[in-house]
Amino acid sequence: MLRVKIYGAGSIGNHLANASRQLGWDVTVCDVSEAALTRMRDEIYPARYGAWDPAIQLCTNDNAPQGGFDLILVGTPPEYHLPLAMQALAENPKAIMVEKPVCEPSLELAQALCTEAGDTKLFVGYDHVVSRAVTTGCQYLTDKVLGQVHWIDVEFREHWKGIFAAHPWLSGPSDTYLGYWQRGGGASGEHSHALNLWQHLAHICGGGRVSEVDAKMVYESHDQGTYDSQCMMNLHTEAGLVGRVVQDVVTYPPSKRAVVHGELGSLQIVIGYKPGCDAVILHVGDNSPVVKEFTKTRPDDFIQELRHIAAHLDDKAPESPISLARGLDTMLVIAAGHESESKSCRMQLDYQTGYLLDAISCCPAKTLPQPTTNRQCA
Repeated sequence: MLRVKIYGAGSIGNHLANASRQLGWDVTVCDVSEAALTRMRDEIYPARYGAWDPAIQLCTNDNAPQGGFDLILVGTPPEYHLPLAMQALAENPKAIMVEKPVCEPSLELAQALCTEAGDTKLFVGYDHVVSRAVTTGCQYLTDKVLGQVHWIDVEFREHWKGIFAAHPWLSGPSDTYLGYWQRGGGASGEHSHALNLWQHLAHICGGGRVSEVDAKMVYESHDQGTYDSQCMMNLHTEAGLVGRVVQDVVTYPPSKRAVVHGELGSLQIVIGYKPGCDAVILHVGDNSPVVKEFTKTRPDDFIQELRHIAAHLDDKAPESPISLARGLDTMLVIAAGHESESKSCRMQLDYQTGYLLDAISCCPAKTLPQPTTNRQCA
């Protein structure tokens, strides 16, 4: 039985606590706010899962037990993710999982966490890439059923009214980090599952990491700050694979899907294909599409994620698609997207520099190919 400590008693903290308990683990939840802990025990958890689980231990951060945990999960707002992860390293757990997005677009402490990690395994909570639907879709791509891949498109278009319905103590985006892109909110941060999924599919297809980003953001202002309501990025990888990611917080009904198109056909991964169901749709040549459906509940997303982490605690386990490096690759592209919009420039990424803003710079202008034949008037 794993011993787990969770930072954050909000929505994600409740999901992680419930998933951990479903796996039979020992759970302690910590928060800076006594009111948040009370709300978890008396309102959120019973409403979602039927009853409070008295086996879950609750405490404020100041009184949180230190040491002896196998897994520490950070489910706070993004600006606290990396400071808490750095603090958690001192407890020497087997693993730390930080919720997405891993940090703010400033990338503060990102490289420091990589440097200080030591033997502790670090993960980021992009649970979609370890779901059954995505795993099945990736197996098709590994088997090269599409032949040469031409492009990848991923969109997570979803109005965030569902988020606020699940957080009734919030009156709107200005009450939370969600209303501030600099704090990891907005469409670029909240729906960065899309970008992370694009990057994962690119790896599976042999495209490597994103090397160039050309972005368009639509920003919305409120009394206290600004967030991006729409985030659109054209991407180019180290191996020349191209595609597009669209994320927004304005679309209803939502549309969450990935499309991979190759010389022999196309593959779709649809999140929410039907209520309580994801799907993979493979269409090769003139054959009828093959549809595989995967039933699930919202708690299943987190249970699957934690099972994946538990399976990767062994030193001999393969690299995880939700490793810290993959999560920071996503954050680097998000930061480049905002830089691209700000400077009206296509940005290039230099991974040798590390996870720092200095790794992002404007691409030099490209010379278009010239005609190779002479054209004469008749």
